[in-house]
Formats: sequence, structure tokens, C-alpha cells
Amino acid sequence: MDSNSKLYQEITNRITKNPETRISFAEYMDLALYHPEYGYYSQKATNLGKEGDFFTSVHLGADFGEMLAIQFVDIWKILGQPTSFDLIEMGAGQGHLAADILKYINQSYPDFYQSLKYTIVEKSPGLKELQQQRLKNFKVNWCHLEEIPNNSIIGCFFSNELVDAFPVHQFMLEDGELREIFVTQGQEDLFTEVTDKPSTSELIDYLNFLEIDINQYPSGYRSEINLAALQWLGVVADRLQRGYVLTIDYGYTQNRYYNPRRNQGTLQCYARHHRHNDPYINIGQQDITAHVDFTALEKNGDRRGLHKVGLTQQGLFLMALGLGERVASLSQSKLPLSTLLQRRDSLHQLLDPLGLGGFHVLAQAKGLTETEISQPLKGFIQPQ
Repeated sequence: MDSNSKLYQEITNRITKNPETRISFAEYMDLALYHPEYGYYSQKATNLGKEGDFFTSVHLGADFGEMLAIQFVDIWKILGQPTSFDLIEMGAGQGHLAADILKYINQSYPDFYQSLKYTIVEKSPGLKELQQQRLKNFKVNWCHLEEIPNNSIIGCFFSNELVDAFPVHQFMLEDGELREIFVTQGQEDLFTEVTDKPSTSELIDYLNFLEIDINQYPSGYRSEINLAALQWLGVVADRLQRGYVLTIDYGYTQNRYYNPRRNQGTLQCYARHHRHNDPYINIGQQDITAHVDFTALEKNGDRRGLHKVGLTQQGLFLMALGLGERVASLSQSKLPLSTLLQRRDSLHQLLDPLGLGGFHVLAQAKGLTETEISQPLKGFIQPQ
């Protein structure tokens, strides 16, 4: 039995053991992505990039990491250049981004490098092993988020394309009533969906928290609720004593996310760079994601002591950090033509507002003095 079949059996067992012979979509997505042996991030995600199922900003060269490094130096300076600065990357993929950041800081900002304590929070054992191999020449710690003591971090938590992979609950509106979407077994033992009353009152609480009136939406409207994102941000807020949280991902603000015309939600699947919307095929062999509701992160941060510093698009963020100068300098470059064209294409992809450049960058802060909070982050200073 291959891993796909084994994961299918694991999910089937979970369904049959449930008194109502079903599981929430969030539980299904969690198993499909994070089962310790057969989930996508346990067996497939070590093969990412252009030869894998999808690629991120990190796979376009070191520029993305180097721009982030410039932002982290800026944060260190705003915080008064503490002698011990925690930089915590949550969900570090194959370790490319960490390597780009650490190498650039070591070469260009040796004083900051001496103060830096780099920690990776990684759930996947396979990815952690890959990260440890790639980063063996740097001083890096690994831990679980819950292992970090409360109110202990002075520095910055950051993530790149992490929150979109958190398991989400799915719901549908039926005659003005919220119904949760569950996964069960249908004909020919294929997984199928059924709707019923919500498995938890937190789904209604979430919509009320965002002041979303479901009576304003048509019957049949379908979308997602990411409870895991709120829980995650709450844990991060508890661990941070003084500093910033930087969240980079694709998504929308609330008015676009829950727009009545976006009536089928944002869930999508990726396999070999092909995107589709069927999470019940290629089980354990494809990525499943949902866009991030940045308004929910912002509002939840407010009630957990994390205050919004800025929200911008990735392209604008990178331009403010100096990527535009790198693009301009290509005209003076003596690189071979093929290399020059490839590099120009990579930089333009990072800035493309219809692609990676359209990602959102959310900055939140906690424990800053009035003087510190008055200093804008470099990546959020846009030209007048």
C-alpha cells in the first residue's frame, strides 16, 4: 500500500470512529497536510521550487531574503540595538530563506550578526532535517512555538507563506443559516461533503468578531474560517515581550475576502504547478491552501496586545527596502546576457502586483515605547 492509500485509510478510520461518521474539513485538511508519516508536508514538501509543486519568492534567488535582512536590521536599530536579538522564523520550508538572511547579515552587518539569535519553528520532521543540513554552518536553534516561554522574546517573529496552509473550517449559508461542511465517505468509498450545524460555536463567534452579517449573503454562499490562524497569532503575542511580528502571505482584507461575489471561497490545491480546487484527489500528494484574511489577523492582534504598524503589498515593501535600486543597477551590469535576463525576470516576478508582488505584508508590534513606535519600519515607507 503506497503512502496515498495509507493516508486514505487513516482518514477513513477517523471518519468511521466518529459517532456521526464524518469529520470537519479542518480535520481532513490537517491530516492531508500534516499527518506525521503520510501528510503532504511530511513526505512531499521537501521537493519544492520550480521542480516541485509550487515555488515561492525564496526560489527566485537571494534578493528576497536579503531585503528581509535589511528590514530586520532596521528593527534591531529601532529597538535600540539590543545585545541579544531573537529572530524567529515560523515555517522555514527548505531553509533557503534562513540561509539567505543569515549569510547576508553575516557579510554586511557583522555587529547585528553578533547580537542575533536565530530560531526556526518547524512542524515537519522532513523539512527540519533538510533545514539542519542546509544551515549547518550557521548557529540556528529549532523548537516548537509552545516551548518558547511567555513574554520572553525581544526581536521579531516572521513567516513567509505559512498561514495560508493552516487547516480551515469551511461553511455554507443555507436560507440564512450557517452550516459547516463536513467530510464523509460516499459512493465507491470516495470522500464527499455533507453540511450540518457547526461543530463549534467558535465559527459563529469568528463572524461576529469580524462583524459579518450572514443575512447579507445569498443562500449557497461558501467560504472558509481560519480559527487556527487566530490561535497561532495569540500564542505568538504571548511569547513576544518587545518587538514585531511580520506576516507575509497571499490573501485579502476582510471586505474582499468575504465579498458576496466571492461565493465559493478561496480554497485551492497545487500539484506540479497546476492549480485546481478539488482537495479530495491526490491525497497527501498535493498542497491545499486558503487565502489569509489579514483583517482577522489585525483585529485579533489588537485584542492580544499586538498593534498594527503597517499593511502593504510585497512589491511595495521590497521596493522600499531597495529592490528597485537592484533592478536599476542591472543596466550597468556586466553579467552574461542570459544571466542578466534571468536575474531581471526574477526581480520583476518579486515585484509583479499580479503575482508575488501582490502578496500582503502585515507588521504588528508589542511593548514598544512611544519613541520606538513613532519610527516607521523601512519596508513601509513609501515614496511621496
